[in-house]
Amino acid sequence: MEPKAKRTHYFSFGQTHAHSVAGFTYDKDVIVEIEAENPRDVMFETFGDKWGFEYISKPNMSFFPRGIKKLK
Repeated sequence: MEPKAKRTHYFSFGQTHAHSVAGFTYDKDVIVEIEAENPRDVMFETFGDKWGFEYISKPNMSFFPRGIKKLK
């Protein structure tokens, strides 16, 4: 049986959502990029339910001045 293909999804946070993970602050001004078989599951495992939206392609980055942070 072949392993499932990894997918890349992008996630944003709400105005009041801020998380510190491994010395980096994730907040409303940054997009999280996750490459995994199930990126949404990784997002829930890392941030719980305190995030905003999931995107299947890179969103308009003019709304996220701190850019993209790849979650490893």
